[in-house]
Amino acid sequence: MPRGGDGEARTVSYDPFFYPLDSVLAWNRVYGPKGFFQYQCAVPGDASGRAALSEILARINTSGEGSFLAVLKRFGDMPAAGMMSFPQPGYTFALDFPNRGESTRRLLDGLDEVVMNAHGRVYAAKDSRMSPAAFRAFYPQWETFAAHIDPRFSSSFWRRVTA
Repeated sequence: MPRGGDGEARTVSYDPFFYPLDSVLAWNRVYGPKGFFQYQCAVPGDASGRAALSEILARINTSGEGSFLAVLKRFGDMPAAGMMSFPQPGYTFALDFPNRGESTRRLLDGLDEVVMNAHGRVYAAKDSRMSPAAFRAFYPQWETFAAHIDPRFSSSFWRRVTA
């Protein structure tokens, strides 16, 4: 529940709660004409996950790329209910990067490696550039899930990462 400046719980409308950037006039222009990549990962809550978060920050720092928005949250210990669920016990870290072309893509590919090595995953619903190898590492149950997909209906994402 949102809290006011006095720390008391309060009720707020869903619009400012779910869409806080809409209160900033023309927020989308901050990223420039090429738009942005939204990157969200989940890593375990143990030492390997915390080390991964530190490595992610270090790589961003040395890359010269920066995120105008960063959100770090702790996920609870409840196991995911679905075969392709993103949440896992630990931390989730969301970042928005202006699209600077190949340099941004290289950074994000490197962040994928860090997340993979920590046994985490990248949020597929927010992805537009994940490699098939990364997808298979993040979601090893994808082949079981594929049996439930209507072959007459698939997304370009699914075709890209399962080809």
